[in-house]
Amino acid sequence: MAMSFQKPWFLARARRRFAMTRECAVLLPRVCAALADPRQPGSDDTCLEKLLDWFQELTLFDSTVQLVQDNPCLTEFITSVLALPEPSPSILSFTLRLAGILAASENRFQHLQQEKLLARLFGRDGPLNSAVWEDASVRSGWVQGVHNMMHHQPALHLLCSGGGIDVIFTLQGDPSLFVASAASQLLVHMLTLSVESETTKPLSTKDCDWPACAQMIIKRIEDSLQSSSASHIEQSLKLLTSLFGSCRATWTEVLWLGVAKQIESFLTEETVQVQHMLANLLLNMAWSPVFRDTEGSFWALVTSALEHLTPVQAGPLAVGILRLYKCPQDVRIQALTVLLQPMDCILRAASQPLEYAGLLDESVSDPVTVESLLSSRSSCANLLCQTLAHLEELLSLSRLPVDLPYTSLLRSLMTILQFCNGFLSPASPLGSTISRILINCFRVQRSALDVLAALSERKGSDTLIESLFDLLLAYLESPNTSPTVLKKTFQATSKWLVRLQELSCSNSQGQQTEKILEDVFLVLQKRLCSPCWEVRDSSLEFLTVLIKCLRDQDEFRQSLLSSEVPRLTENLLEDPESYVRASAVTAVGHLAFITYFAPEPPVVGNQYNKENTVAKLQEILSTDPEGFPRRAVISIFIKWLRQGCTGQLEDTEQFVSRVIQTVEHDLDWEVRLGGLELIEVFCSQTICQLGLPQCPYAPVSSAVTSSIHWNESLQVFCRAKLFSFLFRSLCDCDKPVGQRACDVLLGLRSNFYPVSTLEGSQGTGDSAVGHGIAWLQRTLRQGSLAQNFPTDGSNGVDFQDPENMMIALGAIELEELHDELNRSSDHVEKSPQSLLQDILATVGTIEENEADCY
Repeated sequence: MAMSFQKPWFLARARRRFAMTRECAVLLPRVCAALADPRQPGSDDTCLEKLLDWFQELTLFDSTVQLVQDNPCLTEFITSVLALPEPSPSILSFTLRLAGILAASENRFQHLQQEKLLARLFGRDGPLNSAVWEDASVRSGWVQGVHNMMHHQPALHLLCSGGGIDVIFTLQGDPSLFVASAASQLLVHMLTLSVESETTKPLSTKDCDWPACAQMIIKRIEDSLQSSSASHIEQSLKLLTSLFGSCRATWTEVLWLGVAKQIESFLTEETVQVQHMLANLLLNMAWSPVFRDTEGSFWALVTSALEHLTPVQAGPLAVGILRLYKCPQDVRIQALTVLLQPMDCILRAASQPLEYAGLLDESVSDPVTVESLLSSRSSCANLLCQTLAHLEELLSLSRLPVDLPYTSLLRSLMTILQFCNGFLSPASPLGSTISRILINCFRVQRSALDVLAALSERKGSDTLIESLFDLLLAYLESPNTSPTVLKKTFQATSKWLVRLQELSCSNSQGQQTEKILEDVFLVLQKRLCSPCWEVRDSSLEFLTVLIKCLRDQDEFRQSLLSSEVPRLTENLLEDPESYVRASAVTAVGHLAFITYFAPEPPVVGNQYNKENTVAKLQEILSTDPEGFPRRAVISIFIKWLRQGCTGQLEDTEQFVSRVIQTVEHDLDWEVRLGGLELIEVFCSQTICQLGLPQCPYAPVSSAVTSSIHWNESLQVFCRAKLFSFLFRSLCDCDKPVGQRACDVLLGLRSNFYPVSTLEGSQGTGDSAVGHGIAWLQRTLRQGSLAQNFPTDGSNGVDFQDPENMMIALGAIELEELHDELNRSSDHVEKSPQSLLQDILATVGTIEENEADCY
């Protein structure tokens, strides 16, 4: 009841919002006349697109004929364009699309029909048989125009009776891919509209009585599928793929039963090669409950496709099937077998005879097919990369629908990586061939390492962990490892180190873990000194990830601090490359959680000096010429503050004050934005530490508010010089900074408001302070034009005076500023009136142009 009561009100409001204003109604005839005049310069295509968007909005909630009756210039414009002997392709395309938008309503459709305009636009006597049809934009406009008006039966009948179906089927093979795709989507839309608007009872396989338009489309689909033209077959397969992907109605099964046998024959047909189209078709069908929940023929066809398609073609179908929750178990096992077959082949090629169990007991397709692909230089890497990508996709699922043979899969991944780096000399001829093809193949290395990282999160994949780390360390040490592969190796290593730490806690493998960590840090020391900046950068990122994940583990902390890694990391704060300096800042910031901020910091002489490190970071924040390191510093300071690592309240106050005074003059808006986040965290923590009732930033009643504590916190904020930065930021030329500052000030006011009411603060208008607040209010309204306003109190506002700031928080219209800052800056420029004026300014007037000629 509530919904039905509200609906008319909502529609009325929407109609008012999208109604044409009087100003636009006055401008529209001039715009139409200018666009239809061949002597005028062509209007900008972007303006035409925006004009169409406007008409789309005008007609969205209004299906009446009033729009075209009140604005006869629209039909006059269409008539004028049709009368031109050689209309501009862009204007004709615009006209076709505009007519389609207007004709989307049956009432307006009938009005345009009475004017005999639609048949002249979309029928046989329209642009179809003119020279301008050779322009792709006109064909595109025709298809989009038809699609725009295709919302009712009269539009269907117009197209079907005028030969439009044949035109659209022809456009499916258009040289313009955009036109071809749009034509296919239009056919799907027309077929769906025809069936769902013209049938009075559900269609069944026994008594199938298709509507006339649907019959024409289905007949063309069937004829195309039975033709000997591969292009026609492909077009119909694309159409069916799109239909089954977008429509879940039961009548799609009736349509499928009429073409299923023909499509099934394509799996074994040698004369027409369209097998590559079948995987997407079957996958879209599998996602539809119409086919997914049935037994028998459909799943038998999927099984046949998995058997007959090539491994490259079958891969996407297999992984899509495995993502389904409702699927016959035998089909699921077969799909998994398709994905694992290349990995099984790798294992079997690595040694002869096979030393370990493979991944598969039996194959879906002939293993010779996979072997031939892997032994070919042109196909080996492609097949492996596709297979590995599918396996990574499966491993990323929160719940795997099948059990993977983790140990064998891990062994296969390690074999691939050994092939790629030349670590393995296989005995079999096939293995030798694959090894030669894969040597230094970066694509396969990256893909294999991605799967290796994903596999670390699966239990049961840890039986080969010692051999795995030998391989990872070999990659980390090898000079042949490219920077991109090294980055992937670091990522996989960090994942497996976390897994190793979990294992060592459960089965007393502490010595093995300690040895592996020592080896890792030895390699890391070398990589931190690499002449390649990408390697230094990846090494620092790797260190940061390790600290985040393992900083609470004793073995990790001991191994890290007994190495040269901390010293080398601090040295990289002065690296010549800004990306490296930024990564070094982040690594040093996280390292501090072990060296300075741990409950029991390490006792290693005076090796670690917190003051020196903080001073270095503050120096980077104030002097580094690049923005990346400065952003990294402010991010680390925020992290330290959030985790309470900056000392007692007095120390934190001084720390925040120094940082803010540096940040407020930074030219990088992201650094300034970080400074505001630092203020927000500091204010929230201060209010909570002083024992105030609700935090952060929650309004409280005056009855439970301690005015002493409120005043104390306000004094802290003033001493830290936060308010001058906050109010200055409201006028920042970068909008995100102003928005964040306004949010912080609103949060503060919600806490302090009960102490000093808004009425009380407004009552100080005659005082010197009041005059200062009035000046501040006027200045803030100027926005970014006043971004350099003085904050030294010279205008009667002392930003370090608690009383001044209390009055300012209560009196300044922060809500109004908030709305203004969050309002789109182009709300005026994007108005329909402004658009019409822009078009007139672009095309000019005939008189002005003629005058300019003399």
